[in-house]
Amino acid sequence: MLIKMLKGKIHRATVTDANLDYMGSLSLDEDLMDSAGLNEYEKIQVLNITNGNRLETYIIKGERGSGKVCINGAAAHLVHKGDLVIIVSYCQLSNEESKYHQPQIVYVNADNQVLSKSTDEHVLV
Repeated sequence: MLIKMLKGKIHRATVTDANLDYMGSLSLDEDLMDSAGLNEYEKIQVLNITNGNRLETYIIKGERGSGKVCINGAAAHLVHKGDLVIIVSYCQLSNEESKYHQPQIVYVNADNQVLSKSTDEHVLV
């Protein structure tokens, strides 16, 4: 049996742009991708703290060090520039693997620069 578990999370990122005329995806600063252990084209969920919308899409690389969090395509109807979002990715693990798994949780400031990283969701920044 496989269990779906949290792989990586970027907590309270600020959306820097919303581009309706792009084909789709979320452009994300490569530093943020690395910090949360996320890969280009990986499926993610975007949880909009500002308005409660949730959506699934995939990641494409944004400029490293830019703080870029840009929602692209039709999802730009649900997420807008300035919204606060949580970006999450999941993995499938065996029951045995799940006992030792530690997700990468990234906390960012208002400019989407990494404040801290943790493997414990209960750590408050």
